[in-house]
Amino acid sequence: MQEDFLHYIWKHKKFQINNLKTSNNETVLIKQVGQHNLNSGPDFFNAQLKIDDQLWAGNVEIHVKSSDWFLHNHEQDKTYDNVILHVVWEHDTEVFRKDNTPISTLQIKDFTDISILNNYEKLFSKQSKWINCESDFASVDNFILNNWKERLYFERLEQKSQMIETLLKASKNDWEDVLFKMLAKNFGLKVNGESFLSLSQSIDFSIIRKTQFNLYALEALLFGQAGYLEQDVEDAYYLELVKEYKFLKQKFKLDNTQVLPLQFFRLRPPNFPTIRLSQLANLYNKQQSLFSKVTEPHSLEDFYELFKVSTSNYWKTHYTFQKESKSSLKTLTKSFIDLLLINTIIPIKFCYAKQKGERIDDVIIELTNGILSEKNSIITAFNNLKKVSNSALDSQALIQLKTGYCDKNQCLKCAVGNALLNK
Repeated sequence: MQEDFLHYIWKHKKFQINNLKTSNNETVLIKQVGQHNLNSGPDFFNAQLKIDDQLWAGNVEIHVKSSDWFLHNHEQDKTYDNVILHVVWEHDTEVFRKDNTPISTLQIKDFTDISILNNYEKLFSKQSKWINCESDFASVDNFILNNWKERLYFERLEQKSQMIETLLKASKNDWEDVLFKMLAKNFGLKVNGESFLSLSQSIDFSIIRKTQFNLYALEALLFGQAGYLEQDVEDAYYLELVKEYKFLKQKFKLDNTQVLPLQFFRLRPPNFPTIRLSQLANLYNKQQSLFSKVTEPHSLEDFYELFKVSTSNYWKTHYTFQKESKSSLKTLTKSFIDLLLINTIIPIKFCYAKQKGERIDDVIIELTNGILSEKNSIITAFNNLKKVSNSALDSQALIQLKTGYCDKNQCLKCAVGNALLNK
């Protein structure tokens, strides 16, 4: 038995609220359960209760056992002087305030339906499980799941907004700069995301603005900051990039000592950082004022067209410097653009609209529902329990569910957990 469960029972009145009696046979009528306090102090503030014929306004403290009151030294803490009811699962001793006045105690197990307790024990049984509710997840009503997934998705968007807001503050409210950094991070994918972000942070965006009309200079800038132009390579294109980068480095006083190393290990050739950097350079060469374009109303097809870029000619026959490969047009794939939309463009649109005080929830939902579900171990595992992920909204919501709730045993705060507890 955990106190969180007792908080849940009290907060949502998951017990017989009629004919309540304290341990001293006082009648209890609940007017208001109070406001759940997640910080230090009593568990519920500003409750209103009628105990016998007296109306009380004050706080409610909850424990598994009454004796926990003394275990936590509440009798010595004046913060608890305004507690009007002590709610416990098991009453094993009388409790008192600091001034030695007794506090009425409600043993809530006497009024709790055995079914909710059985459901709770089943949900939190100590068996080895991927998620607590895996044996019953498939039985949850689709209406509950769909509404919960939408809430989870926006919860995840809010979390992604925190990084955007941090970058925005650092850039003095330059949205173009923030977009560049977020795109760079996501062009690096999981393996090189932080390295690409550090690279973008090593370049003042004003330099990108000044060089983006010249693809050759922009590639030299990115490859040079990545540390790729410090090798002994006999290649005409490479040597020209070195020359251009030396000029840019001196002109703009560039420093790349804080750029994290980029990795090739365990990457498929299309995801090599060399290829992604060239594609990023081509995007910014092709699309000036990119931020205004991504924040305009767009269909998915418009976005696919906007991000339809490939590498420069050299990289059509290379994956790394000097070593040639079979010629191929290395254009951003639809699945890669989907990742950019999920992790950069849609969060940017959401955050920008929020800053302007606009609600674009319906636009966001329509866009995200039009993108195919991501494929990873979390999504596969949920779909094995019940087919629940068809779109990017679903997959993002399920990632939030697993990492924010399931992994942290937050079933009592989860709509799925609540549905199963109340079966």
